[in-house]
Amino acid sequence: MREPIDPHRLDLGALVAYYEKHGNLHVAARTDRDFISIYPVTTGAPPYTGMISWLTSASSASKASWRAAHAQQVVELMRLVQSPLALAGLDTDLHGKHWRLVHKSLPTDEGKDFTYSEEEFTVRDYSEGLTGLVWRNFYGPPFVRMFGQRLETLPSECRESFGEDLVLVQPYELPTEAGTEAGIARERELISLLGPECFYDHERHTLPTRRPVLDTPGQPLH
Repeated sequence: MREPIDPHRLDLGALVAYYEKHGNLHVAARTDRDFISIYPVTTGAPPYTGMISWLTSASSASKASWRAAHAQQVVELMRLVQSPLALAGLDTDLHGKHWRLVHKSLPTDEGKDFTYSEEEFTVRDYSEGLTGLVWRNFYGPPFVRMFGQRLETLPSECRESFGEDLVLVQPYELPTEAGTEAGIARERELISLLGPECFYDHERHTLPTRRPVLDTPGQPLH
């Protein structure tokens, strides 16, 4: 973040060297509107080994041409890094699906409980199933196999195939529809068709009981 990049003379070698030295790479646009980050996870067991994250303004998605290009870019990236899953949506919606606030208490020497709150994962990673549906849900081979013919039951406007190995499930047209009454209703409708057992139950706080069979361990999470 401290070193500017000349877009006319992109030195990939310098970026790779920085990544190898620091173990992560974060690039921000001058406008502070676009951010991309790449970082691995060096602790814990597979399959969670890292993440590629791109943030931009939600207003970009108002253009049909941008949405079409975005879908193709995500698919190409998934195939490049062999990722079985990619999610796109409002940051608040993604955060709300992946984390929950838990209230806890600890006894003190005075005999009174000290109460506090902290966030915990709903689902640790995609080997444990899915957290829910967001604006765009790109499913690779393990999830296509898990859902099977249920994908064909989705409304045609909510499903797009990219070959036989990747399927985009999109409950609504724009990311800003997440959290609205209509958006939540459509998410629930599609989850009922795909199988509620494949998703985290946010009301009962229970993990999915149906999980994907991953192709190989150690695939990156996106």
